Amino acid sequence: MFESKPLAWRTWLGQGLLYALFALIIGYFSSAPSYRHLAPELALIKLSVTHHGKRATECVQRTPEQLAQLPPNMRAPMQCQRERSPLTVELELDGKLVYRHVAQPSGLSKDGAASVYQRLPLLAGEHRYAVRLKDDLRSSGFDFTREGSINLRPGQVLVIDFNAEKGGITLI
Repeated sequence: MFESKPLAWRTWLGQGLLYALFALIIGYFSSAPSYRHLAPELALIKLSVTHHGKRATECVQRTPEQLAQLPPNMRAPMQCQRERSPLTVELELDGKLVYRHVAQPSGLSKDGAASVYQRLPLLAGEHRYAVRLKDDLRSSGFDFTREGSINLRPGQVLVIDFNAEKGGITLI
């Protein structure tokens, strides 16, 4: 059989020193080195949009003959394809196009929401902006636009979002 030896005082001391060293390392990295997410003279624009585009094709009204050929549980009067339109998003600052992206709908059937996320650091101060969003393949031009001017302070973060219930493009 094995005999167990009592732990020597040196083992306890070594373990205590290792725990103290670990605590010092954690303590140092909890406050240093300091982190700055932006340079002092910059502001940040975050373009963050998640939206379901319009259906890619029109829904079709089924005739009574077509409905009669279907099983009773499948007799929906309208036949709609699942695929959605991609989102086209443009951001213009001070008269210059700085970002343009076409986001495809998510999902295997391309029937989910399309998402756009972009961070744009810029010098703080007064800026003119124009945001445009298109969510319908069948329309010409953009479906939603917002233009104006904004004064950004150093370190300020402006979020550009889309909320159909609040009228479209929103600035937070």
